[in-house]
Amino acid sequence: MAEHTPIDLPQNPRLARNIVHFARALRRAGVPVGTGRVVDAIRAVQAAGFTDRMDFYWTLHACFVARPEHRVIFAQIFRLFWRDPQFLEHMMSMMLPAVRGVAEERTAQAAEKRAAQALLGDQLPALPETDDQPPAEQIEIDATLTLSAEEKLKTLDFEQMSVDEIATAKRMIARLSLPVKPLQSRCLTPATTGARLDRRAVLRTAMRRGGDLHSLPKAKPRLRWPNLVVLCDISGSMSQYSRMVLHFLHAVANEKGRDWARVHAFTFGTRLTNITRHLDTRDVDAALAAAGAQAQDWEGGTRIADCLHAFNHDWSRRVMGQGAVVLLITDGLDRATDHDLGHEMQRLHLSARRLIWLNPLLRWQGFAPKAAGIRQMLPHVDSFRAGHSIQSLEDLAAVISSRDDSGDKARLMALL
Repeated sequence: MAEHTPIDLPQNPRLARNIVHFARALRRAGVPVGTGRVVDAIRAVQAAGFTDRMDFYWTLHACFVARPEHRVIFAQIFRLFWRDPQFLEHMMSMMLPAVRGVAEERTAQAAEKRAAQALLGDQLPALPETDDQPPAEQIEIDATLTLSAEEKLKTLDFEQMSVDEIATAKRMIARLSLPVKPLQSRCLTPATTGARLDRRAVLRTAMRRGGDLHSLPKAKPRLRWPNLVVLCDISGSMSQYSRMVLHFLHAVANEKGRDWARVHAFTFGTRLTNITRHLDTRDVDAALAAAGAQAQDWEGGTRIADCLHAFNHDWSRRVMGQGAVVLLITDGLDRATDHDLGHEMQRLHLSARRLIWLNPLLRWQGFAPKAAGIRQMLPHVDSFRAGHSIQSLEDLAAVISSRDDSGDKARLMALL
């Protein structure tokens, strides 16, 4: 018979009240938990029992978790609330890094900061004072030249943000833009000055006036704007980054007087999904909710080669005209598939005027192209840049029109 692991319940032994408090913590962390789910959870625990920790975990999981992106938050809050003392100590020290040294042992994992904030709240416990400890001296600090909260938030990793920080980051992203320089087409447009003659206008004028010309019409190349095509990885390892990038993409698509002729967006995990039409919705929350409902592979596996093959075969000729710029947002960690990833990347590169790869793994200083998928993809991109923070998106906006920018590609190619 399987050995049952007993559960150490919180100090208050009333289980129903503890489940209600646990549900409130989930709600504060961003998981939509209503009264009906709380009642169902209490009844489910009463029916299933709570002598085994894993049975209790999955019983509450079935009642409270309805979307894949909420699994990580649920797991972290479950560990914190239902008594993992070491985890609780780490969360306390992470929120008070100057007090204890536990926070330096490792960085916060996905949703840990949100889980700690949901349970501990904004009021952090004070340090115990001893009788021998002298009163703290009040020191006034001139913070005139220090960084503002938004400036500090620019360099923070999307995965490490709390609920409030994510809301602030979304508002900052909504103010960003992605300017691009226009391209000169072969078509001509009339001009008052210039060294180029408008031959057709010259012939038309000569025919109307019997060959008598009082002036020579001039012309200049007509300017046109390229398309922006975004391929965004929504697998489990890229979920939080993809959501922030899609917020940025929505802001670009709905910017007044935008420079791009058309913005096309595709998500991929285990399959390719076109979410372009959802970007036309002015409300960003409604737009991303509709896109998430259409893309059924959120936080699933990763089949980059198969999805790129589907794009090259079905969509490339439709959206890649007029010198399109392609943004590829993925970590490059591909599973074994039926198609050659290097070949599909080469086809994508040849179809685009410029192919830019945003990879959140570049946030690590010691990043090296060791994964097979990254080694196959890297030679076929024009620029390889980080995509893990607001600052990285601002850096992208500054160089997206620069043909000479290659990001970290040259350094990483030397390591291949």
